Amino acid sequence: MRFAKTYRNKLHVAITILFVALPFAFFFVFSNVAHLSFPQLLGDLVLSSIRLLIAYLLAATIGWTCAVLFYRGKLATVALPVFDVLQSFPTFAALPIAVLFWGPSETTIISFLVITIIWPIFFSIVSNLTMMRKDWQEAITIYHLRGWNYLRYYLIPASRAGFVTGSIVGLGEGWEALIATEIIVNAPQGLGAFFTSVNTNTSVTAFGILGFLLLIFSVNKLIWLPLLHWSHRHLEG
Repeated sequence: MRFAKTYRNKLHVAITILFVALPFAFFFVFSNVAHLSFPQLLGDLVLSSIRLLIAYLLAATIGWTCAVLFYRGKLATVALPVFDVLQSFPTFAALPIAVLFWGPSETTIISFLVITIIWPIFFSIVSNLTMMRKDWQEAITIYHLRGWNYLRYYLIPASRAGFVTGSIVGLGEGWEALIATEIIVNAPQGLGAFFTSVNTNTSVTAFGILGFLLLIFSVNKLIWLPLLHWSHRHLEG
């Protein structure tokens, strides 16, 4: 209802359309000026985005599940130090191992992205849950929340802010890792292939990076920042 009221304002609608259209308009103009194929450039962008989306969904599911299982109790004293060590392991060092098992495939790219994205989500949720307000924790005891009710009325609401914050950080690292991974495994399509094909042209590479950053900015502005604001407001309420 609140979103519906927001979009009754014509200015908000116009700004939203602008943020949606701006990256694509930039890529269209850029491809024509640089004499590139716009459909091919758009196809590379979409393919890379799909790879990142699949990896994010996997990382978000695994990260959230592990966080709510291991954020406290005896398991936490063992699991959290182990996860902390794994987080510190250089992710690119695992790439040759992944290539050895799966070759330069989609599985390699996505699995490496999962490793990159999962840690910010996991540790952000753990941090969020361990610093929850005392009155929320007291409510669990008073109302004897167990099972589904404990999940629905405590874990999900309490982990929202950490989940959104971790997702923003994880996806930021994921975009960077995505292009690097596509280049390293020599993926035939995707943003990595695009930047590899234009690496001898400094101007085209620079404008390609600018368009890429513009896309990330628009996604954050339209999706993640409103979600972040909503999750913190909900938590405070």
